[in-house]
Amino acid sequence: MTISRNDPGPPLVLVFAASDPTGGAGVQADIMTLSGMGCHPLTVITALTVQDTAGVEEVLAIDADFVAEQARAVLEDMPVQAFKLGVLGSVDNIAAIAEIISDYPHVPVIVDPVVASGRGDELASEAMLAALRELILPQATVITPNTMEARRLADLHRDEHDERSLYDCAVQLLSSGCEHVLITGSHAHTPQVINTLYGRGGVIRADTWERLPGSYHGSGCTLASAVAAALAHGMDMSAAVHEAQSFTWKTLAAAFRPGMGQHIPDRFFWSRPSLVDEG
Repeated sequence: MTISRNDPGPPLVLVFAASDPTGGAGVQADIMTLSGMGCHPLTVITALTVQDTAGVEEVLAIDADFVAEQARAVLEDMPVQAFKLGVLGSVDNIAAIAEIISDYPHVPVIVDPVVASGRGDELASEAMLAALRELILPQATVITPNTMEARRLADLHRDEHDERSLYDCAVQLLSSGCEHVLITGSHAHTPQVINTLYGRGGVIRADTWERLPGSYHGSGCTLASAVAAALAHGMDMSAAVHEAQSFTWKTLAAAFRPGMGQHIPDRFFWSRPSLVDEG
């Protein structure tokens, strides 16, 4: 097959995220998810980490000027169809990234507001959360917090078992300026996982998924990047969120456990003949 030099190629998605040496989460998870969904990932490293599949031991934030230089070099060379933000590393990095994405108001911004690792290791200080609220959320097309992250980010500290408070969290987050909030139920105490997409008019859709056994390293990164990929392909928000959930659930159903900690989602489940045959 001959490909024309004028072929635009796959959609380009620029990721701002930390590096995860295990490949389970962080920028490595974003790269695999975006590739698995037919996009070409561009990456800006915001922090380096020391971690394994059990938890994060140390985070080293990259200098904000260097983060900005990484992004500007790529953006001056290539047009992007979406931005995806994960662990940003520092308040200075958040400010630098907010300034960069403000120059591209028509590009969707997907934010995974990572607060802690699966083990509970803190990845965002209160100062960083405040900077996210002030500088990033007003520019976000959609944010994808789990229930714990939604409560922290909205600063509504209620009974974690009170599901009604999640609606209040969504309203609070939407009032900050973001267009959509997808609150995932992976951390909720429910028989099934219920993920709810909110817009400024209320609930847009609620999807129920089988709760799989075990815990997973990088499920949130996978979901947010999958949403970014679907939006980059031109889907509307409701369809993009459903497509991203379906992709993510399949990666979790095909997950593997290479270490002594959490399972890692298989973002290339579709390429494994045995898994394809079983599905």
